Amino acid sequence: MTITNPRTGQTMTFVTTTEDCLEIETINPPTDVPEPEHVHPKQESGCTVTSGELRFRVNGVEQTVGAGESITIPANTPHYFSNETTAPAHATQWFKPALNTQAFFELLFELARADKLDDKGMPKLLQIAVMVPAYGDVIRPTSPPWSIQRAVATVLGPVARLRGYKP
Repeated sequence: MTITNPRTGQTMTFVTTTEDCLEIETINPPTDVPEPEHVHPKQESGCTVTSGELRFRVNGVEQTVGAGESITIPANTPHYFSNETTAPAHATQWFKPALNTQAFFELLFELARADKLDDKGMPKLLQIAVMVPAYGDVIRPTSPPWSIQRAVATVLGPVARLRGYKP
């Protein structure tokens, strides 16, 4: 299955989906807007760039990963990446264990197609309120703190569900 984010132009093709690992072939167009900083609290993640290059910021340290190079990011480590060049970057990304990461990306790209993400790629507050309990083991923005995200989800989640928001 292949999905495309119309906001960023990123394409993901899900290659391997097992309980232990999710592998995704990605095409990452050039952009000057990095994805939001986040953590995968219970997953090791990483990527091998097959062409082009990606710029990672992992735990505050910037690193460029070029063709033929890989990066591994330990679970619960703040990071984000972008392609700051003029050419698309092709990469294989992975998440161990897989958890429900594929479902998260499918929802995120669906929200992008429906123009329901802000300029930084974040969903609206009520959408986040239903996503936190569903995907909190997979991905968490680093700001605001997780305790605040959980509290907001607890308070606003029922309101969001009544208004038709779904994880």
